[in-house]
Amino acid sequence: MQPSIIEILRKRLMDREHPARLHLIGVAGSGMSGLALMLMEMGHRVSGCDRVTSTETERLQSLGLSFSCPHSADAVSDAEIVIYSSAIREDNPALAAARKLDIPCMRRAECLAAILNGKKGVVVSGTHGKTTTSALCAHLMREGRMRPCHYVGAEIPVLGTNAHWNEDSEYLVAEGDESDGTLVNYIPEHSIVLNIEPEHLDHYKDLDEIKAVFNQLCSQTRGSIIYCRAHPGAADVCAAYPNSVSYGWSDADYTATDVLERRGRTLFTVLKGGEELGRVELGIPGRHNVLNSLAAIALATELGVDFPAVTRGLASFAGAKRRFETKYLSPSIRIVDDYGHHPTEIAATLQTARSLQPNRLVVYFQPHRYTRTQMLADDFGKVLQAADLVFVADVYPASELPIKGVSGQTIIDAMHKHGPVETHYLPNLATAHHAIGNALNPGDLFLTLGAGNVHECGMRIAHDLALLEDLERTAGEDLKGRLYEPMSRHTTMGVGGCAQYWLEPSTFAGMRTAVNYCRDRNIPVHVIGRGSNIIVRDGGLRGAVIHPSGGEFDVLDIQGSHISAGAGVRLKKLVSASVQNGLGGLEWMDGIPGNVGGSLRMNAGAMGMDMIQNLVSVVCLDEDGEIRSHTKEELNAQYRSIPDLAHNFVLQAVFETQPASTREMEQRLEEARAKRKLTQPVGASSGCIFKNPAEIPAGRLIDELGLKNACVGDACVSDVHANFIINRGHARARDITILIDMIRKEAMENRGIDLKSEAQVIGDREPQF
Repeated sequence: MQPSIIEILRKRLMDREHPARLHLIGVAGSGMSGLALMLMEMGHRVSGCDRVTSTETERLQSLGLSFSCPHSADAVSDAEIVIYSSAIREDNPALAAARKLDIPCMRRAECLAAILNGKKGVVVSGTHGKTTTSALCAHLMREGRMRPCHYVGAEIPVLGTNAHWNEDSEYLVAEGDESDGTLVNYIPEHSIVLNIEPEHLDHYKDLDEIKAVFNQLCSQTRGSIIYCRAHPGAADVCAAYPNSVSYGWSDADYTATDVLERRGRTLFTVLKGGEELGRVELGIPGRHNVLNSLAAIALATELGVDFPAVTRGLASFAGAKRRFETKYLSPSIRIVDDYGHHPTEIAATLQTARSLQPNRLVVYFQPHRYTRTQMLADDFGKVLQAADLVFVADVYPASELPIKGVSGQTIIDAMHKHGPVETHYLPNLATAHHAIGNALNPGDLFLTLGAGNVHECGMRIAHDLALLEDLERTAGEDLKGRLYEPMSRHTTMGVGGCAQYWLEPSTFAGMRTAVNYCRDRNIPVHVIGRGSNIIVRDGGLRGAVIHPSGGEFDVLDIQGSHISAGAGVRLKKLVSASVQNGLGGLEWMDGIPGNVGGSLRMNAGAMGMDMIQNLVSVVCLDEDGEIRSHTKEELNAQYRSIPDLAHNFVLQAVFETQPASTREMEQRLEEARAKRKLTQPVGASSGCIFKNPAEIPAGRLIDELGLKNACVGDACVSDVHANFIINRGHARARDITILIDMIRKEAMENRGIDLKSEAQVIGDREPQF
């Protein structure tokens, strides 16, 4: 679009007596939302549409925006001018309708240029660093009581909003986007050029073409051209202009020395022309931000802002949203989000993260655009070597269509070429936090990195981690926890999604604290021992999964003929202790793979015996949160179930034994083990799947139905004992439940027998957290 057309728009927007009717397509984006806000503050009638609603669109609606979702042709029917984001394609229904109606359509940057050219504009440009620098410029000018308008590509806490129009102000500070060549539309009073690198090569032919755009911006700048001498691309373009002002580490008009990075803040000394202006403290970390702040210092100083005001502004600057933004901080973990999506930006961000001296730097990187991923994959592979552990998401496409063979795996492959850093491909952003959150250790810094929606992963982890760490503080040393523990590690079948909160109390008091904490907050609670009679669905378990482990839960004590055992004691260990002390009656438990707590809840049995028969009493954490002892007579025991123990959690149990010959008991155990070896399968299973119906043992029924070796995926009916389903290596819970349903259907249709499950199936089919 020619400047004359932008000038026509400028005059139209400045006509306050006749407000324009404007429609913005893609208004939920950070750039478009800021433009909408400015246009409304100028007094125009503004509407907008997007494919999603967001907190930003809701905020704009409260300020007067007429918003519609999704994009539609009707949205533009009465618009005088349509403005669209660079992410909007020509087949967008709203844009297509506007063109059909011959409504003037302008790109976002063209509209911004029309606004900026009516003020003394300050354009902040460059391949990266624009948002932080433009925010710093506006903030320092505010500290100098200049009250500028501003337009920045992110939410800025110290500025209040990402954009603001002040009718009485001389100045407008704006972030200028170089991605599509529209930088040439600005005619600013002052320009800042941070850096010039090969980028957006889907639009530009090469670096020379990019430099030509910056050259035109400089030639149209009336006042100072402030540029980074430390960056070759910027220096090549800007140094020759007589109105240029340089900044950098040395040999520049403004320099910084004696840089000291300290706990997320940066101290340095500012010099102008070799003379010291003073020592400053910048409220954000990173040596790259020292350079960004020098650009703002140079602008403010050239405009007459005194240095004490500059010092105040730098110290109070808290950064921009998604620019090395700390999302969670505790003594154990720091979670940071950063918008960096170009190799140079990423290198600077990782250097900043390293300056905080974490034990490990863990990164989840989301490549932005297929073209950038394809062209810069090798550079990404190099710079990401600065992390200790890297997870990579699939490509965030923005407005691009996929390119065959280009994905997040492209980055993984590039990393493997350049170093040994551990990498994992997690294309599904919705569940990536499960693997990452479980991998985090105390002392880690976790960084979400990318210009798309990768920050959502960090926010999910931060939300759940805040609750887990609060629970751990409440329980003290009596409890340890982890996020998103895979249940496949804790079930004998070896399947299942993850537990949202995995808790391991070591004392009865710790167990009580954990259960009461969760119940007070309506958090679901599951208690799991060895996981020998359960199948956890692939979606995992929402809420807390408590695994009584160690400490009081592993204590065995023998008093006469009574054996006291904590809920975490394995039945095999209980039997062994009994036999070694010449006490009999528990040998039948030897073949049950569970522990005391879970086996009591299920009233596990074998050889015509079950748990209730040997039980004397049990200590439980009752539903009301109190710890009490109950005799076996108080419990309502059923076949393969003691319902009272479903919500009253076993802490400890006392069993009755009788004196017996150790040698005879050991002989019986050996005989039973030999029999089990012949009659029960070897492999990952959850024990017997079905209860025996009255008519026929379940295993024989399934065998007679011809279902031995029947498989769904890697879940197969055992050819040794048909009441066992075996995981042959890669079965999912879904495979097992489909196979169970198939067996039940065959039993009902062919024999009229309703098989009841003995193994419990718990959890969600799809992740709910």
